[in-house]
Formats: sequence, structure tokens, C-alpha cells
Amino acid sequence: MGNHNVIWDSPSKDHNGSMPIGNGDVGLNVWCEENGDLLFYISKTDLWSENGRLLKLGRVRVKFTPTPCVANGLFSQVLNLLDGEIIIVMGQGNSATTLRVWVDANLPVIRVEANSPAEFELTITIEPWRTRRRKLSREELPSVYGFINADFPVYVEPDIVVDNNHNNIVWYHRNEYSVWTDNLKLQALNEFAEVNSDPLLNRTFGACIKGAGVESVNSTTLKSATPQTNYILSIYPLCAQTKTVEDWLEQLEEIVTGDSNYDIEEMRCEHRKWWATFWNRSWIELSGFPEAEKISQAYALQRWINACGGRGEFPIKFNGSIFTVDGVENSVALDTDYRRWGGCYWWQNTRLAYWPMLASGDFDLMEPLFKLYRNALNLAKERTKLYYGHEGAFFPETINFWGTYANDNYGWNRDGMNAGDISNNFIRYYWQGGLELSLMMLDFYHHAPDDSFARETLLPLASEILTFYDQHWGRDKNNRILFDPAMALETYNKAVNPIVEIIAISEVVKGILRLPETLTTAQQKKNWKRLLNELPEIPAETVDGEKILAPAESYSGSQNFENPELYAVFPYRIYGVGKPELGMACRTFEHRIHKNKNCWAQDGTQAAFLGLTEFAADDVISRVADKHAASRFPAFWGPNSDWIPDQDHGGNMLMTLQAMLMHVEGDEILLFPSWPKEWDVKFKLHAPHDTIIEGSLRGNKVISLNIEPAGREKDIRKMEIE
Repeated sequence: MGNHNVIWDSPSKDHNGSMPIGNGDVGLNVWCEENGDLLFYISKTDLWSENGRLLKLGRVRVKFTPTPCVANGLFSQVLNLLDGEIIIVMGQGNSATTLRVWVDANLPVIRVEANSPAEFELTITIEPWRTRRRKLSREELPSVYGFINADFPVYVEPDIVVDNNHNNIVWYHRNEYSVWTDNLKLQALNEFAEVNSDPLLNRTFGACIKGAGVESVNSTTLKSATPQTNYILSIYPLCAQTKTVEDWLEQLEEIVTGDSNYDIEEMRCEHRKWWATFWNRSWIELSGFPEAEKISQAYALQRWINACGGRGEFPIKFNGSIFTVDGVENSVALDTDYRRWGGCYWWQNTRLAYWPMLASGDFDLMEPLFKLYRNALNLAKERTKLYYGHEGAFFPETINFWGTYANDNYGWNRDGMNAGDISNNFIRYYWQGGLELSLMMLDFYHHAPDDSFARETLLPLASEILTFYDQHWGRDKNNRILFDPAMALETYNKAVNPIVEIIAISEVVKGILRLPETLTTAQQKKNWKRLLNELPEIPAETVDGEKILAPAESYSGSQNFENPELYAVFPYRIYGVGKPELGMACRTFEHRIHKNKNCWAQDGTQAAFLGLTEFAADDVISRVADKHAASRFPAFWGPNSDWIPDQDHGGNMLMTLQAMLMHVEGDEILLFPSWPKEWDVKFKLHAPHDTIIEGSLRGNKVISLNIEPAGREKDIRKMEIE
């Protein structure tokens, strides 16, 4: 990992020069300015405002006296990936100041360590920007997606700084009201609101800053009592729903007091162990061609960003994760709480950070995603019965974290509309995300078999989703499901028998039927087999006299930029290298209407599954080169169609590179299916049945290959690299 450390030899001008670091739940954007000040934004995965925005916790400035020399190359800032820390050195000799910034991998605490051979003073200040109640401007409304079309103003509420806090800085934001109940009532879910708890109301989040040898100047500032050579500052973030502010303050005090029971060197050791274990899970290291080093680093840094923001209470936000900073849209300056598309989770985008985690073995990072949908299942079932009068569950393409539509999508004006009528033309009948989620959970189960996960999460979700699809549509004269009205993803708003639903149901049912006998009942299997037999044929059409896949049996109303027919290649993997009708699938790819190599476009991944090596390789190279111009950090992609850093863009890059190296289907493991002969590689990847493949390829020859467990060697198939 040392080869992929990010190293800067000059300070940054502003927040655009920040480095991301975190422990999976708590994150920082860290930078040093040209005056020698250390600054960082603090974030956390569960800081949901009263309006459902995911906010930052605060901004901290650390000033040093005397000011460290950062000119003439007397500056170094290193992101040390292996140890999970940022090391900054300003100046040299007796005037050098060394800083170590890390977020404990095992505890909710931030550490800032500062030392120098000579004594120095430091000042710590928080710099709040939510200082008063303020109406969101028109330009800011996209960050509170769901209220863009509301006929009332939306407000930012102020943070509170606690006075007289005994040589600590304490501040918090508390949701004194919530949009949750009104959101449910608008969507005719009044009864659900009456018997369930509001997840936003009284949510309180803030932090405490303390350090030995520092004392209060005022409520927002600490300063060293006397000059010292060493300082350790500790910051304790906390988010909790409490009846009163006093209850929250008591919880915070318990965390701060409890930290005194730990030895920091032992904590540092355990922190580094976690990161060493993480990096040992998997890797892809390239060499032998000009872009190899950049691609290898980009792969590692995207996994770093995932790990820093992917172990919290909630899933990774596609539009910036927890590492957004101040931005600009249409020449308007926006604060760090802004992100395009707001706080909602969009399945089309969210999933792309998660598919690559299977091959990289980052199974713990996938759990928050599954948890979000599992927690929303009861609401989804109640909504299905209310809206459509049948059993099962559906999940909209875009949802609040508690499972409802964003109000803008559902529609504010309900005059003449039934509860199940959705205003937004892009997602009116777009529910296939539940099927793809089911397939992802099936793959997760096969990679890391756990029957309790299957019983408690996979089967409750997948079975209700399949029930929805079974009961929602009628049958044609041949007793086949007639998907009408329907749509083909967001791209064709009118479609009959769209390809995605047909292949998705087929693959999910087949996957469930392969589960161990003890997990399902005979009646369930009978119903699923019947559903499988009632699916329409996969749509196809003829172009230039040759068959290709079609988005649907019939389709119109083009409005977006996806290729629904290629979902048969990825994510549903019906067609690909070593499978029937590969030529037809490749022709389909060649005739695709929408072509793209950034953000959520999956062209590269689909090319890799089809064995289109040159295209897949070019897609990876293009993505790695396509970073946000204003951001200094090399893996801050975007904004593209989302925001910065664009997690769709990075997730697709990981997935394409993995698929070039390895395909897995059932028991078979196919190596080098789309691998360029000029690319040398060392890799370690995960496959189903707790299998780990580690190997190296150099000069178009396999140098080493180790399979664990050894019994899986019989399932390995190596492709000839052309």
C-alpha cells in the first residue's frame, strides 16, 4: 500500500485540497493552508437534519505559534494507507512541526497529535456556518431533494455551541421538528406514521473537543495554557435520538470519560491492525504499461474512500459519500452541506459502490445497504397493500432512508390522483431495484455463506419482492405475465414486457431455488417455479438482418440515457464470455444507443463481461483520468451527473477492472476473460464459497496462482489472453 500513498509537498489553498480519512462512520476532509493552519471538516454517516439532508458536523481550525514554515519545500503531507493516518510535517530541524491525524477504526474518536523539538502553542477553533435560521435559496434546494417543488420555504436550522464547558468545546445540532410525519401523510401512510417512531425528530448530533494542556478562551476556542512540545487533541462525535438535550450531553460525557480508560498506544496498535487486515483482504496491482501506476492507485484509493465511509449506520451516499466540501453550481457558491440530489438513496446509483465489494471481500461494508432495505420492508409491504390492493413489497428507485418516495417524485398535488399514482414520469413504474438488490444479496450469501443472513434479510426481502411482481400484473392469453403498464428503466417511460423485469425475475428465482433445502419451503419453491414458467420471452429485435436484444417487447417515450437491454449482461449476467449467444450479446452492445464512460454508465463493466478487452481497458483508463479538476485528491471524481466525489464513477471503475480479471458463475471461476496481454498484474480476489484467488500474470504468462480452499482448484478455468 505504500506505493499508493498520496504525497503532497505543498500546502493547499482551500478545502479543494483536502484529503479524506475516516473509520467507516466518522470522516474528515483534512488540509493545511498556506499560513500553516490545519483544517478539517467532520462528517458522519447518520447526521440527518430535520429536512432529511445529510449534513456535516462542523469545521475545525488548528493554529500553531510560532507559525510553521511551509515554504521552499519545507512541507509534506502523506496519506498513509496501510496505517490509516495522515502525517504532516511543516518546517525542518528544531522548528519542524509534525502532525498525525487519524480516526480510530474501532471507536468513535478523532485524534490530532502535534509535536515539535521546540515548544510551541496551539489554538483550536470551531468555525460554524449554520449560525442562524436561514431559508434555503433556490440554488440550494437540490440538496433537499423532495422539497424542490414544495409551496413553503425550507430552512437551515442553527447549531448550538455550549457555553462554559470546562476547557472543552461542545456543540450540537438538534432536530426540534421533522418532515417524517408529513412525508408519510402525503403518501397516504398515516396509519404507519401513527404506530412507528419518527427517525428524525430529536436526532441530535455534535461533538466534544478536548486535549491535555489546553484551556478555554471562549465557547468556540481552546488554547494551550503554556507552550509544550507535544499535544494530543481528541474529538468525540455523537449522533443519538434523545428526549432532551441534557440526555444527549450525558451520553457524550460518558463517551469522553470512558476514553480515559484506554491507552492511546494500544488503541493505535488496534487501529493499524484493522487497516492491515483490510488491505490484506484483496488487491489489484498493475504494471507493464504507462497507466498502470495510476490505475493501481485509483483502485486502492476508491477502496479507501469506501472503507472510510462505508461502515456506519447508513449506506454510502452515491453523491459524495461523507466527503463533500464547499462547491459551486452555475457560478453560485454553496456550503459543504450541499450535494446534488440531496439525501435520498437512488438505487441505480447507490448499487455501483457495492457490487465490487463482493470480489474485494469487503462484506462488512455491504451490511448497511442491506439493513436499510430490511428496515424499510414493513413500510413497503403496507404501502403495496394500500396502493395496489395485493401482497408483496416494492421499493421505488429513489427513497428516503426510511423507505418512502421523495415528495417531489410522489407528487405534492394529489387532486384527482389515487394513492398509488406517482407523478414523476422517470420512476412511475420503476421498481426493478428490489430485484437487483435480491440478486446482490444472493451473491453476498454465496460469497460468505451465513444462514442467519438468508433467513433474516435475504429471504424476507426477496420473497416479498417476488410476490409483488407475481401479483401486480395480469396474464395474457398464453398465461404469461403481461407487464403493462411498465417502463424500461428510466429511459423508456412506456414499455410492454421490459427486458429487465423478465431477466431479473428469472435470475432471482433461479438463485433462490439453488439455496439450501433448509432455508425454503416446498410451497415457496412451487410458487417460484410457477412464476418462472409464466415469464414472457426475452425481447429481441432485428437490426441489419441480425438478432439483438431489445429494451422491451414494445417501447417508446425515450427520456434518459441507459441501455436496458444490456442489463442482460450486467448486472443479471445471462450473456457473457463462455455463455450461449455471446455474438448476439456483443452485437447488442455495438448497437447500444447511449454510450458513456463516466458516472453511472456501465459500458466498461458490460464490455468486460462480454470479453471486449480493448473497450474495457480503455474505459478504466478513461475513468481514472477523469477526476474533478478543482479537487487535489486524485480519487475525487465528478461531479458528472451526481456530485463530488462521484461514487458511481469510482465503483464502476473497480467493477470493470475486477470483471476483466475474473468472472464467477455458480461454481465456475473464469480467470482473465477480458485481460489485455500488455498488462501485468498481481491480484487477490474473492469468489463464492469462501474462495480466495491470489495470483500474478507477467508477460502474458501465469507466474503464480494460489486457490483457497485447495478443493476449488477444479473450478478454475483460465482463458487464453489474445
